[in-house]
Amino acid sequence: MREIARMIVVLSLISAVSGLLLAAVKTATRERIEEQELFYVKGPALEAVLPAHDNDPIKDRKRVSLPGGVELLVFPARTGGALTAVAFEASAQGYGGPYGLMVGFAANAEQLTGVAVTTHKETPGVGTRTMQQAFTRQFRDHPFSGLALKSAGGTIDAVSGATVSSTAAAAAAGQALALFTSGRPAILGAFQ
Repeated sequence: MREIARMIVVLSLISAVSGLLLAAVKTATRERIEEQELFYVKGPALEAVLPAHDNDPIKDRKRVSLPGGVELLVFPARTGGALTAVAFEASAQGYGGPYGLMVGFAANAEQLTGVAVTTHKETPGVGTRTMQQAFTRQFRDHPFSGLALKSAGGTIDAVSGATVSSTAAAAAAGQALALFTSGRPAILGAFQ
């Protein structure tokens, strides 16, 4: 009986120490992981969705609070000091899980500047075709109206065989549009 109690205590101590070490490593690396995600995931997406700019959107980013408790990480594009566009990430449910999309909006027009996929778990060779320019270029300079798949009354062609992924992309773009239109004064005002 003593032997079992001793094993339980030893295993409990090992588990506690392991848990503390994992928590410490996570805390110590959180900032570095965030930085890497910004540079290697969001950075290329921003370059794809924002028009030509002379600032560093990642460095100039701000957290913007919108009505309803929504908080967005917004990236600005400036040319000659003037705000030309903003971008932020939205997501929808895709075939394999969350489908993240960076969506850019013109600051002085009612149009998107583009979209780029940031995260997905779509089927390779099928759903991943929504990441290709043949699909994403449909969103470049797209007006706010008609931002849906043709099957839903919009102007966006779905990728054949990847209807769920195409729907997720259109839904994420629609979600971003809803956030932008409802929070436009706060989003653009953060960079004035």
